[in-house]
Amino acid sequence: MSIQQSVLHLPWYRSLNRDQWKVLLASNLGWTFDGFEIFALFLTVGFALRQLLDAAQYAAIPQYAGYILACTVFGWATGGVIGGIIADYIGRKRTMMLAILAYSLTTGLSALAWDWESFAVLRFLVGVAIGSEWATGASIVSELWPDHARGKGGGLLQCGAGIGGLLASGVWLLIGGTGPHAWRWMYLIGVLPAFVVLWIRRNIPESPRWERADERRRAARDLKRSGAALDGENRALTRFTVVDLFADRSVRRAFVASFVMMFSVTFAYWGVGTFIPTYVGAIATKAGLSAPYYAGLAGFITSACGIVGFISLGFLADTIGRKPTAMLWYLMCLVLTPLVYLWGQSQDIAVVLSLVGVFGFFTLGIWAWAPVWLPELFPTRMRGTAVAFVFNAPRFISCLGPLVAGTLVVALGGYGWAATYVGLFFALGVLAAPFLPETRGRPLPETLSPAGAAGASASAAD
Repeated sequence: MSIQQSVLHLPWYRSLNRDQWKVLLASNLGWTFDGFEIFALFLTVGFALRQLLDAAQYAAIPQYAGYILACTVFGWATGGVIGGIIADYIGRKRTMMLAILAYSLTTGLSALAWDWESFAVLRFLVGVAIGSEWATGASIVSELWPDHARGKGGGLLQCGAGIGGLLASGVWLLIGGTGPHAWRWMYLIGVLPAFVVLWIRRNIPESPRWERADERRRAARDLKRSGAALDGENRALTRFTVVDLFADRSVRRAFVASFVMMFSVTFAYWGVGTFIPTYVGAIATKAGLSAPYYAGLAGFITSACGIVGFISLGFLADTIGRKPTAMLWYLMCLVLTPLVYLWGQSQDIAVVLSLVGVFGFFTLGIWAWAPVWLPELFPTRMRGTAVAFVFNAPRFISCLGPLVAGTLVVALGGYGWAATYVGLFFALGVLAAPFLPETRGRPLPETLSPAGAAGASASAAD
């Protein structure tokens, strides 16, 4: 029996080495901190705006919340694209460290906002830092984890967002009722992740796949400087990675279909999922209950169920395939949105919280398709750029999601139909997924696209 066959007969978790676990931990921690920050915004935006707006503007808080969320998403798109490009040129590890440091600084500054405009600008800067971190973590985990367990690695990486949300909800349950400045303390806590950079610097390796691609890129540039004629991958390696992404016809179909899938979930989720704490808080207020407490509890339940959803998607993707798993999650998000926002608003608070749990399992869990599937669609030389562009660029458009949703909430006099209309965008994910190749168990493409890598022995090296 070969070494590879022996590894496949082990339980999946015993087939991993220490460096692979450390890389997952570092990437998960980075995304956990991002998740804390994102959910802190969901939980506190309404309360922050009550302090930053005049009393006469309180009725329009959902609309202003939409502006704040839109600025955050726009910043996320900007930083995400830039971070992915940087990761392809200076490495996954160094980019991750820079992103976490930037996140820690900007989230702390958010606590100093003095009006809603300054809050919006600071949230944009936080979004830039958050967006830069995810693509590096997704790339390095996919490049170090073995083919048979890569889906699980992606799900375990993405569950950091749920863990961060869980921590944010728990902290808000503790401090949310301490006074009007409680929201500022939530953002000051976000400075702490900077200390994790020291551990990352000393304990995780750089991706060997990126190092090999970087060597090939340097060699191709030397050939170009010497005046040699370039063709094939050498020509691609000398192109700017964003240009390469659009110029390489072999990845075009995967690029377009995955972009549509990502646009689907970013527009729908940021226009639907982000309002869950505020929505549940409004239901609690009508029932004579504490809005801050139930808003925090809703966020806590959403995050806890989302963690299970992330991990479940990754494990199921390794079992039945990427395509059917992603389609199932998108379909459930589409169905559950009207159940939560239309049928749920007339139910008892306990029923609403139960629905929110199922909703969180799917609407948070759906994000795990990206770290599971996206890195398997693009070759190493452009992986960071491609993964970052597909994951983040749709936000340049979908930043309108919370803005549209917030405006609809005000115009329609409630969350029900506003969320249902925006939630229809989940249908795009169901329609686009069949156009992507099934990559379960296949080696990552090194120099070729998945379509051209089927017989390439170079891409089979792990």
